[in-house]
Amino acid sequence: MFNLRIIIDYEKSLEENASKYYNKSKKARNKIEGTELAILKASKRKKKIIKEKIPIKRDWYEKFRWFISSENILVIGGRDATSNEIIVKKHAEKEDIILHTDMAGSPFVIIKTEGKPYKKTLQEATDFTASYSKAWSKGMVMLEVFHVKPEQVTKQAKSGEHLKKGAFMVYGETNYLQGNIGLSIGNYKNKVMSGPESAIKKHCENYINIIPGIEKTTDIAKKVKYKIKTDLDETVRVIPSGGSKLKRG
Repeated sequence: MFNLRIIIDYEKSLEENASKYYNKSKKARNKIEGTELAILKASKRKKKIIKEKIPIKRDWYEKFRWFISSENILVIGGRDATSNEIIVKKHAEKEDIILHTDMAGSPFVIIKTEGKPYKKTLQEATDFTASYSKAWSKGMVMLEVFHVKPEQVTKQAKSGEHLKKGAFMVYGETNYLQGNIGLSIGNYKNKVMSGPESAIKKHCENYINIIPGIEKTTDIAKKVKYKIKTDLDETVRVIPSGGSKLKRG
């Protein structure tokens, strides 16, 4: 409730007084509507800012390279020297399998077996390791990859030697497999997952195959995004550096 005070000007007609207060009320109404609109716009901006600031919830393994194998086993790999160091030191457990290559610049990859059989996963992880090695930028189609147990991998260097970040010594018997170079990229629960086709096909309804080529990463990522509706930035992150192309057929 509010009090409205109206002053009548007796020198003016009734119609002139009415017109005066009508115009005043019209101006007041316009101000109120303008204020309401400004408040609405400010509210929308605030909601947008809040939405942009809310971080997307990610699983711990998404900071690394990763995929879920056709046997439903998590496989993770390093992106660089720092993440190689982290996954081996912090995430390699007794029942896991560690993969690497003899080629400089290759990732360390870990099969998180959790005691499960991993026969198919081992070949998939082998292909994954080869594909994210320097062999991709060299345009190779295959690369030997070895696998060992976590206790065989250590930072303890030979006498007189020093290991740089991301590098480890491997002692004991190493087992080699041929890794096929090529990746599939799919949309897995609104996440961009890359790995061997057998694994991606198992978990993703739509996916794209890529192999080493000469097209820029961003150009390939845009094509993948268009075809399978993935996030562009996340797609860029899963494509190996050194040039790629879509695999036909």
